[in-house]
Amino acid sequence: MKVAIVPVTPFQQNCTLIWDEETGKGVVIDPGGDVPQILKVLEHEKIEVERILITHGHIDHVGGAAELRDALDVEVEGPHEADRMLMERVADQAIQFGLPEAKPCEPDRWLVEGDQVDIAGMAFDVLHCPGHAPGHVVFYNEDAQFAIMGDVLFNGSIGRTDLPGGDYDTLMASIRDKILPLGDDVAFICGHGNHSNIGEERRNNPFLQNL
Repeated sequence: MKVAIVPVTPFQQNCTLIWDEETGKGVVIDPGGDVPQILKVLEHEKIEVERILITHGHIDHVGGAAELRDALDVEVEGPHEADRMLMERVADQAIQFGLPEAKPCEPDRWLVEGDQVDIAGMAFDVLHCPGHAPGHVVFYNEDAQFAIMGDVLFNGSIGRTDLPGGDYDTLMASIRDKILPLGDDVAFICGHGNHSNIGEERRNNPFLQNL
């Protein structure tokens, strides 16, 4: 399994490409924008994209999904349907944050807790982790001890809860009940900034000290 990060939009969101080095088959996670840049990396790495995965419906994570789906002719999976309103209002979100025009993206498959998604030939469990956004999901593979965290937990911080649909207590419950039990050895890529692991965040993240 190989991983590449393509920072997109002025928010420098970590659009994540994961693929099997032997087969070249992989996925794009959270194509928030700058689609030509994403396509350039896909071509350079010779990645055959099988699907697009979305962790949640905020513009910097989904703003380029419709355009990329059209370019690659693949299906979009995720997030949880609780983010339907956010997904439908992508154009409004773009205006709100001063981003280029974006088209709404109706997923081919909404995800729920207990679903699995295929990433580079590996089955990742879907964890519904609301709080930053109502329909936020995290992708986790136990064998690899690896997760795609989106904007639930960051290196040294947590997701914002002041956006529509956000709620601090709900987010902290998601981290306490869904993320920390995965174990300290689990490494993760987050939606912005540097990667980390759960043990590091449990020890040093100031937001987790009372959990």
